[in-house]
Amino acid sequence: MTAFERFVAIDWTGAKGVRHRAIAVAACGIEGPPVLLRPGHRWARTEVAALIEALAGTRTLVGIDASFSLPFADAGGFFPGDADSPADARALWADVEAVCAGEDDLRALSYVARRRRHFWLGSADGPRGPAARLRACEVAHRARGRGQPSSCFVLLGAAQCGKASLSAMRLLRGTRLPVWPFDPVPARGACLVEIYCQHFASDGGVRGKIRDAQTLNRALATLGSPAAEVPDRFDDHVGDALVSAAGMRAAAADGAVWRPAGLSAAVAMSEGWTFGIV
Repeated sequence: MTAFERFVAIDWTGAKGVRHRAIAVAACGIEGPPVLLRPGHRWARTEVAALIEALAGTRTLVGIDASFSLPFADAGGFFPGDADSPADARALWADVEAVCAGEDDLRALSYVARRRRHFWLGSADGPRGPAARLRACEVAHRARGRGQPSSCFVLLGAAQCGKASLSAMRLLRGTRLPVWPFDPVPARGACLVEIYCQHFASDGGVRGKIRDAQTLNRALATLGSPAAEVPDRFDDHVGDALVSAAGMRAAAADGAVWRPAGLSAAVAMSEGWTFGIV
């Protein structure tokens, strides 16, 4: 594995609007602490996409906190019973973009309406369990006792990863960067990976959100990173991005991270994988 020289972590959102308090971007080099990019700025998703494209010629590993695909292996397809269910992840990204092209700032809310019967929005949709499907990497993550990943098909409450993930798929559809594991890791240039911020917080010994300098720097020390210069208190999205940048740097050096046991060729093309889960 050719070493990356910079690590950029993005806490993402699929929320309505154009400027988002819930987006945070942090970066670190091969040494030194992670730093927040543009502190206090309310990012548009299109601004983040432009930032990513500008990194194409650099040796940067870019992580986005969103699922890059939907469950497939458990039911033999993304949308069982739909004649036009996409055949793989790239076809899914194209389908999302075709349906949502008219939505501003890479939103993808109309895709939920397009595939409405597969999503669970509350008790009126019947029991939650059958809809709460998980990808192979999410099952592996849960089996290892590393947390309780949410299903992209459950769109009720605070943990609505599905909306963020569908929005991220529009970014993936338009990017020129290779996206692991759908593409091989390039020998030069940048690469995009899916991350789960809470996984890196857990690697740093923290359960739950990071909102203060003491907790953040304790986690960074566990991840082998120098302390970050941050205010005493900050938004949890900032904590997510900072700990993830350092966590990506630590994880990238581990060959097993790039070869997780459950990542078959079929899973790689249909569901993808969360970077850091082995």
